[in-house]
Amino acid sequence: MNNSVGGVVIVVEDREKLAPQVNSILTAYGDLIVGRVGLPYREKNKYVITIVVDGEAEVVKEMVLKLEELGNIQVKVALSGICNS
Repeated sequence: MNNSVGGVVIVVEDREKLAPQVNSILTAYGDLIVGRVGLPYREKNKYVITIVVDGEAEVVKEMVLKLEELGNIQVKVALSGICNS
């Protein structure tokens, strides 16, 4: 399979509650992640994470689905050859 390179932006609406679970999922998919920037916005109890990924599109999609299952999270993905809205 060909790897796709791209970015994933994650907005966590309830940082205090969900950040540990989000970090656990991202750690589990650490082989995909080339770089990561996480910005806690404490005043609004939000957490914005931007990651650069390099891996199979299906594996990236699997990670995104696990993140979305947590609820109160928005995830947007742009991969080479594939985009979502």
